[in-house]
Amino acid sequence: MPIPHPSPVLAANRTVFFVSDGTGITAETFGHSVLSQFELRFKQVRLPFIDTLDKAHDATRKINEAYQVDGKLPIVFSTLVKSELSSVIRQAKAMHMDLFQTFVEPLEQELEMKSTHTIGRSHNTADSEEYRNRIEAINFSLAHDDGQSNKNLSEADVILVGVSRSGKTPTSLYLAMQFGIKAANYPLIPEDFERDKLPSGLVMHKKKIFGLTIAAERLSEVRNERRPGSKYASLENCRYEINEAEKMMRREGIRWMSSTAKSIEEIAATILQEIKPEPR
Repeated sequence: MPIPHPSPVLAANRTVFFVSDGTGITAETFGHSVLSQFELRFKQVRLPFIDTLDKAHDATRKINEAYQVDGKLPIVFSTLVKSELSSVIRQAKAMHMDLFQTFVEPLEQELEMKSTHTIGRSHNTADSEEYRNRIEAINFSLAHDDGQSNKNLSEADVILVGVSRSGKTPTSLYLAMQFGIKAANYPLIPEDFERDKLPSGLVMHKKKIFGLTIAAERLSEVRNERRPGSKYASLENCRYEINEAEKMMRREGIRWMSSTAKSIEEIAATILQEIKPEPR
């Protein structure tokens, strides 16, 4: 009888560093996109604000310490702009993935011009229109979360509807934070099903509505975490609400999708593709 191989998820013993002269968000996003292609577990360390030689040498020591502990080369995702800082980090015993050397330098050659090489430029948006749009969208989404307000719904780019706990709130906030989309969300509740109508405040904005549904079993699990053993969380009630919500969305001609096996990013991308809000 062959000996089964251990799961690759348990076999990994590798440290990953995200090194940046700013917050480290870009390096982390870059790294996660690459690492997600491998079914391995990584110990992840963010090293933000590496903007002096002293900090760069300290980061190098930490990377070398990880090499000594793990016995394997750490992986370093770097978005350092200054070459003198990057050179120090590259002295560490690691596999280096440098965003600027990999992408910016070839672009400089193709475009026949030097980049600005400005530290933190991708996050220096405090005075930009894009930044203000995002803040405004976040405030709008919070004010219009869970049907709290009908005020200024004409300003909404999208209005999400669905039964309670189907993923409307996190999707609304993700759309606001990442894309500056003003997203309101409304729960479809038993009273709506009894009236057999959409909430009255939404009727005039039907073109902006997008629905979310979810598998009854998954919804029951989520609701039981919040209200264990309640009728609200029972599988029978979840099936009833989902069936009625989907029936209403079909009747009203509302576009909708299931959030059961979708990430927030996938849901948001689908909504943007369907709604096609006006760019700001």
